[in-house]
Amino acid sequence: MNRITGRTGDQSLIEMSPSDSFNDESNGPHNPYTSASGSSQLGQQGIDKSTQSKDSVFFRDGVRRIDFILSYVDDKDGERKQERRREYEANLQKAGLELETEDKSESDDGKTFFLKIHAPWEVLATYADVLKIKVPFKANDIPDHSQIPMNWLSTPFRLPDLVMHPEPDYFTAPFDKDKADFFLIDDKDTFFSPSTRNRIVFYILARCPYTTEDQQKKGIKRLLSNGTYSSAFPLHDSRYYKKSRDPNCESERFSLYKHWATFLCFFKEQPLNLIRKYYGEKIGIYFAWLGFYTEMLSFAAVVGLICFLYGLMTFEENEWSKEICDENIGGQIIMCPLCDKKCGYWKLNSTCSSSWQSHLFDNVGTVFFAIFMGIWVTLFLEFWKRRQARLEYEWDLVDFEEEQQQLQLRPEYETKCTNKRLNHITQEMEPYLPVTSKCARTCLSGATVLFWISLIIACIIGVIAYRLAVYAAFASIMKDSPTNNLHMVGSLITPQLATSVTASCINFVIIMILNLMYERVAIWITDMEIPKTHLEYENKLTVKMFLFQFVNYYSSCFYVAFFKGKFVGHPGDYVYMFGKLRNEECDPGGCLIELTTQLVIVMTGKQVWGNIQEALVPWLMNWWGSRKARNHPESLYCRWEQDHDLQGFGQLGLFYEYLEMVIQFGFITLFVASFPLAPLLALFNNIIEVRVDAWKFTTQFRRPVASKAHSIGAWQEILNGVAVLSVVTNAFIVAFTSDMIPRLVYMYAYQTNGQLSMKGYINDSLSIFSIDQIPAESRPEPGENPAWFNSSITTCRYRDFRYPPGHEQEYKHTMQFWHILAAKLAFIIIMEHVVFLVKYFVAWLIPDVPSEVKARVKRERYLVQEYLHNYEVEKLKDQLTCNTYNDCTCPPMIYPSLPTHEVLSECL
Repeated sequence: MNRITGRTGDQSLIEMSPSDSFNDESNGPHNPYTSASGSSQLGQQGIDKSTQSKDSVFFRDGVRRIDFILSYVDDKDGERKQERRREYEANLQKAGLELETEDKSESDDGKTFFLKIHAPWEVLATYADVLKIKVPFKANDIPDHSQIPMNWLSTPFRLPDLVMHPEPDYFTAPFDKDKADFFLIDDKDTFFSPSTRNRIVFYILARCPYTTEDQQKKGIKRLLSNGTYSSAFPLHDSRYYKKSRDPNCESERFSLYKHWATFLCFFKEQPLNLIRKYYGEKIGIYFAWLGFYTEMLSFAAVVGLICFLYGLMTFEENEWSKEICDENIGGQIIMCPLCDKKCGYWKLNSTCSSSWQSHLFDNVGTVFFAIFMGIWVTLFLEFWKRRQARLEYEWDLVDFEEEQQQLQLRPEYETKCTNKRLNHITQEMEPYLPVTSKCARTCLSGATVLFWISLIIACIIGVIAYRLAVYAAFASIMKDSPTNNLHMVGSLITPQLATSVTASCINFVIIMILNLMYERVAIWITDMEIPKTHLEYENKLTVKMFLFQFVNYYSSCFYVAFFKGKFVGHPGDYVYMFGKLRNEECDPGGCLIELTTQLVIVMTGKQVWGNIQEALVPWLMNWWGSRKARNHPESLYCRWEQDHDLQGFGQLGLFYEYLEMVIQFGFITLFVASFPLAPLLALFNNIIEVRVDAWKFTTQFRRPVASKAHSIGAWQEILNGVAVLSVVTNAFIVAFTSDMIPRLVYMYAYQTNGQLSMKGYINDSLSIFSIDQIPAESRPEPGENPAWFNSSITTCRYRDFRYPPGHEQEYKHTMQFWHILAAKLAFIIIMEHVVFLVKYFVAWLIPDVPSEVKARVKRERYLVQEYLHNYEVEKLKDQLTCNTYNDCTCPPMIYPSLPTHEVLSECL
């Protein structure tokens, strides 16, 4: 019988007792330059290596599967590293793993050793019990009555059933090695899938000590960081572009590449079950979420496109733009200088082009689309919860308690926390971090995050100062409109546009530089906090990174949307930044077109740069790293060497994928009122993103260690927060950034013709200022005014609602200003309440878990209990029969006698 001391699911390392002799060298030091096990030595003697398939995923004996690979380079001065490797590999053998080494002479570079690791059945069964891994015990006999209406329409988008459902549906239960005959074990070698095997082996590798002097020094991560090993990874099962010649290899990587990772499959569904089987549930749930998000984007993209087309179709009905462009109206309105000294007086019709462009996005359709997106985001999140619940059922994650996996403490936590205390639930001693130390680390971490956020804000202030300083230069350079000589685009270039575009590009560069710097800082301070579990580590890092990215990516958009043009004062009493830089004014057509420009540059730039970085950088690094191997015949390029030349998929690899998509989600929800085409751009990007990520996972990265997850984790709460904030931001954009409310107030309350039209709006929205009242320090310098300006012009106009000169309340706000402000505030309150009411009603109306899934889960639990009960009754009957007749003919267990295992106390 097997004996495991300590609590179930503990961070224990199970050691094979010396009495077990399946490994002849388990009691002696391991020589890394020879095969580690006796059986592998026999394989060396009896098998000609030249006849072995280099693309195989098995030991030289062709029987034992390679579950993990460790590589290292034997340094001449690396005696300490050699000693660590000897101790570590000896301890791996004691834990029951079998090892086999490929000499450096067999590698393509002639200096890299490869240590192949195999977990025999005894080890897999023991740790499957410890980790409570669910395995099948009976075929699922619950009929599936779900019918998809008009299913034939989706035929072109479907994949072969063998790819979509690579394995039958079973009832599953946590593995118990004392009830091994209860489970459907047809073949011990294939009972545990390769992803489960590598997960178990990595669990052992992460907790095995590598020195006898200090048992706290343990784990493959520390050995990788100190250079003892150069890499550690499970193997892909074949090349991605062709099947393995070994019939025992599943070649699932080839199937994934053929049906999922090629760009010609962009319109096909994703083989989520095969992704889950090959990469594990955590990666599977990411691609399920990304695919669902892309599907839902199609609805938002269609509505956004309709709103944009509405702007195009009503282009000719844009009365205020006609007035601006009219030589007799806009051509006769003299505007006040937009900056001090370097800017002259100008005519309103010079902004004719930008006013027409602004109408494409600043129209009645904008209000409708903002309300629609508030409802869409709720539908997206609620329907995703239902999709996620269905996946939890299909992937046996319904009873997956986060604690079951995540209460497995991080090895780093066990190592660094030397203090012990009693766990009142398990009644066992466990490591803990003192409260004083925890508080100090948390405060230091919070202060670091605040410092970096302050640094971003300082950079944004610098960009704003750039905009204020450079605008005057552009205005001075362009006063004679030299850009009009440029073909086609010359007339569209204005000082405002030039300033906005250059500032947006500079801001984008600053964003990317700060990203690279902060990523390392965030990881460092999260490591410093010593999170207890992997879940806690990921959540802490997620919050830090998103807070930083939120400020980094969105701050410039918030400035243009809610601050630019709002605090400028009026001629003779302007507001200055740092006492000398005059605050920016909005274009007479509004700041919305500038917000659109900012959003397009930052959002599109990030997506294009992200796709190039994701696809091109790994490909170039792999191409350079495998340059020597490409000169060798393909038959000599071993499977472990092929994977070794690929890029490593780090622990945070998936984190960056989520972060990229959530930042995009923020762009298409927080500021979508300014750019209805944002969901369409995001849709095109995500169609490419799914295939780029698939291609990258399948061809450019080593196979990641499989891990479980039943949801997208902390990202769900972040998406909920962004969804709520988006309602507020879009309401404020429509009210304060767009000119929609002032136009409606004018049309319904101040139109003098008695008609619901916009005639006269431009003249009504511009206030008058006496030129002789402009302070001397703000007047244009000689030569800055255009040729048509003369002394007969005594007044200029500016964008505001103030009384004219000579009035008893000269230059104070008119009643129309207060009516417009009241209308804006009323609109915000009404829109927010309507959208929130609909949001919460929809959330209440749509249950998180489909009723069908609830019924199937209850049915399955009932059947599992029934089968377990019947199994126990039958075992008891057989036992009583054997005791009564003293002639036991009971069927033997799948492994009647296993070697004794015990927990290494020093590994706890």
